[in-house]
Amino acid sequence: QVQLVESGGGLVQAGGSLRLSCAASGRIFSNYNTGWFRQAPGKEREFVAAISRSGGSTFYADSVKGRFTISRDNAKNTVSLQMSSLKPEDTAVYYCAVRSPGREYDYWGQGTQVTVSS
Repeated sequence: QVQLVESGGGLVQAGGSLRLSCAASGRIFSNYNTGWFRQAPGKEREFVAAISRSGGSTFYADSVKGRFTISRDNAKNTVSLQMSSLKPEDTAVYYCAVRSPGREYDYWGQGTQVTVSS
């Protein structure tokens, strides 16, 4: 079992920045690839960004590329998502999740709300 707790969400004006954090506990965090997803009202959950176990590889959705940065600190069992140049369409509940190599994401946090006002 891995427990994930997101924090850092809130209300921000368009063009602003927020930093989301996800704290992990339970099994060895560095064993897991980690991702951020989001779900806007009335829409399906979508991939935002992912980072490999070592942090050496990162992946982004086209919609956030160049604006968001994912990072991790395995010593602190945390993964972060730095979000800049935020747009109203970034409004959603943001979730972090982890997966073992070759598996689907199988542990999820409870989510944190991000609201971007125009």
